[in-house]
Amino acid sequence: MLFSILQPLENVMKSILDFLHTSVGLPWAWSIVALTILVRIVLVPLTVRQIHSMQSLQAHAPEMKALQKKYKGDRQKLNEELMKFYKENNINPAASCLPLLAQFPVFIALYFTLKHGTKHITGSWLHVVPNISDKATAHWSGFVLLAIYAGSQISSTYFMGATMDKTQRRIMMFLPLVFLTVVSRFPTGLILYWMTTNLWTVGQGLVTRRLVPKPGTAGALPVGPKRTSRNPPKENVATGNGTAAEAAAPKPPPSQPRRVKKKGRAKR
Repeated sequence: MLFSILQPLENVMKSILDFLHTSVGLPWAWSIVALTILVRIVLVPLTVRQIHSMQSLQAHAPEMKALQKKYKGDRQKLNEELMKFYKENNINPAASCLPLLAQFPVFIALYFTLKHGTKHITGSWLHVVPNISDKATAHWSGFVLLAIYAGSQISSTYFMGATMDKTQRRIMMFLPLVFLTVVSRFPTGLILYWMTTNLWTVGQGLVTRRLVPKPGTAGALPVGPKRTSRNPPKENVATGNGTAAEAAAPKPPPSQPRRVKKKGRAKR
């Protein structure tokens, strides 16, 4: 049942790899690298949304921390207030996961393509990896790829997880080391795909840091609290309008009426 559902994805993947190998003339390993680059180019709009979402979350982090502190003992109320806050400030926290979710079908399709096409999709890569259809642990070069995969995964998490909580970020950076035992059983070509997409993410993070202004600089997103239904402007107590700073400012003393001296009558 599962195979019948995934069969169309596998057929599409085979067609793309056959085109890159036969029509373009790339070796199978470089066809996987080219496939990875094509997928990341297609995902550029989602990546832009991901970057904007991360910027917005980072800019409004103090306000969200204030809400978490205020409703610390009421998880349901906290979730309600956070949802309202996201809506009022046009924040989509799920946008940061869209590129990863969009790549998951490609990853699955490539896995089954390499698994079922071991006799068809073969070849070395950079004269180091003997066969991209073999498991990573079948040759010493596979362990090198696994090390590069783990390092690139940690680096990509470092660049794209700036808005995560410190504890959550440490866990996400530690997970690739745990997954090595599982990833090592995958075909080498699949590790080559994931290593390439991680390196793309690292390069993307470096470019983003150079081009996107940091908070507090010209052109950056405002980091001050945005006026919402939960923090309305404070009114001037004395006049009913104006800001609290204007109300607290010292007022000049009232001016005294000017006295006019009457001139006496001139003596004749």
